[in-house]
Amino acid sequence: MFPIRDHNPSGRTPYVVYGLLILNIGIFLSYQPIMGDDYRLAQFFSDWALIPAAIMEGQRLHGLFSSMFLHGGWMHLFGNMLFLWIFGDNLEDEMGHLGFLIFYILSGLGAGFAQIAADPDSIIPMVGASGAIAGVMGGYLLLFPKARVDILLILIIIFRIITIPAWVMLCFWFGLQVFNGVLSDPETGGVAHWAHAGGFVIGAVLAIPVWLRLGGSGFWRRTHGHPPHPEARYRLSQSSIPRVRRRR
Repeated sequence: MFPIRDHNPSGRTPYVVYGLLILNIGIFLSYQPIMGDDYRLAQFFSDWALIPAAIMEGQRLHGLFSSMFLHGGWMHLFGNMLFLWIFGDNLEDEMGHLGFLIFYILSGLGAGFAQIAADPDSIIPMVGASGAIAGVMGGYLLLFPKARVDILLILIIIFRIITIPAWVMLCFWFGLQVFNGVLSDPETGGVAHWAHAGGFVIGAVLAIPVWLRLGGSGFWRRTHGHPPHPEARYRLSQSSIPRVRRRR
């Protein structure tokens, strides 16, 4: 279940979202020349990634911040930027540009601390904007639980685009992070599930003052759980929905 777009265009230009997209992509391109050199790449991540054991010793504290703008590959970057593009603009609309930027950074820092708490002795570098973007998703869940999101549903050999309420997709994603976090081996690399889960919770908590300012449950009643402006309408023809069938 992979989100591909929402139906909720922003009421204002999301300059911070655009800036974060450009910054993340630009930084990734800046170290592309060393991506094929494992030694240089490991040294680069050692210098700039988040390393829980080093943080616990009071070293390389800058990694809490710099790690939010590093990615391990094209698909890692693409997935994070897609999620930021889908969910970030509506939050920036309600929080304002500066408020959203502060919210994003605090969510990313909180996600880093969540991963440190889960495995404080780890020497595995952690990189990626996904902790901060998980915070964006948590805030989106609180403010716009019934917003319509198109997802790509993959059922073995059948691919279908369907529209579901945001809360279904976001709660499923959060539950998956917790489930995988419980089952994962902290001694190995891979996805930082606890950073995702922690960032999501922190983002939801940080969005509470905004939700209350907007009217709390009254905001939900006024907007029916959607962003407070008209939805974009997408029409999908049968031919635009890709399917793959097994040959007999």
